[in-house]
Amino acid sequence: METPADAIARHVVREGRAYQPGITLEAAMREHGLERIVKLSSNENPLGASPKAAEALKRLEHLSIYVDNDYHELREKLAAYVGVQAANVIVGHGSNELLELMFETFVEARERVVIARPTFSLFSLKARLREAEVVEVPLRAGVHDLQAMRERINANTKLVMICDPNNPTGTAVEPEAMERFAASLPPRVLLVLDQAYREFMPEPSVDGIALAMRRPNTLCYRTMSKAFGLAALRIGYAVGADDAIAYMQRVRLPFNVTRASVVAALAALDDREFVERSVATNAEGRAYLAREFERLGLFAFPSAANFIALQVPVPSDRAYHELLMHGIAVRSGDALGLPGYLRITVGTADENAAVVAALGELLERWRAPAGATP
Repeated sequence: METPADAIARHVVREGRAYQPGITLEAAMREHGLERIVKLSSNENPLGASPKAAEALKRLEHLSIYVDNDYHELREKLAAYVGVQAANVIVGHGSNELLELMFETFVEARERVVIARPTFSLFSLKARLREAEVVEVPLRAGVHDLQAMRERINANTKLVMICDPNNPTGTAVEPEAMERFAASLPPRVLLVLDQAYREFMPEPSVDGIALAMRRPNTLCYRTMSKAFGLAALRIGYAVGADDAIAYMQRVRLPFNVTRASVVAALAALDDREFVERSVATNAEGRAYLAREFERLGLFAFPSAANFIALQVPVPSDRAYHELLMHGIAVRSGDALGLPGYLRITVGTADENAAVVAALGELLERWRAPAGATP
């Protein structure tokens, strides 16, 4: 049934779909009558937030006054963290806002945008809202097929996006392959690397910041939501040549990052011990889950992130719902363009053991012949 708004909404909005995040703890407990949920669905930091950030927020002042719109102190500190200059950094309300800002700054309607499939769903969503020509190139063995992506780049291509590690598979591109790919691109093609999980990547891995500093028309996206544990405060940043960043600054909305977020981010950047502990906890948990999944006879893509894409012998949505009834919230691959898989965040040792135990119990039922009672 048509509504009044149907007549005025842009066709790309009418035909598109809203981004679907993972279920919240509150919603899961309310909808399923559960008293406790192990939430491994949104790739959050299982250790919580940086203690220094939490302490700084207790002393938060000047809530009635707008924050410095240039974000000079934060950009300087982020620049020092990744080894660039402040002019090479732009901050946003999460890296997602900066993705939208990038499309608005650089991509005209009907220009080609080349991305992988499946990958982070906002890439396609934002490109289609700009009325770009979106070319999706299937992954190869769960990894970006850079050769196939290069073959789809033509004279009309403005942008190519690489999610490294890729979400939802967790796989990483080989550094040498990325170097060859970047060197092969026409200079006017904007190369974008989304490295939200960069702190968790084992070495050697692609250094998106270094690549963005070497190659003009290259951007690298990072976030403080993961390793720093500031997901609720939405702090993202992009790094690139100062001319590209300057154009994005022209389009950025004023005061797009809150004072609370700035205060927490500045303190978190001084909390290297927390980041190191988060990375170590993730590495241990990721290795444990990989071993346990193999023991259970389940395939998982090799992960360079803080989550693992696990293949299951039943439809993804069924596996998701049955795990949820066991008090484990993960993401169904059906919602991520990866049917037959679950995306499972690496948690604490106890949380990881809980998901392994639940899977072990459910597998007997999932693998039973049709009509049989396990």
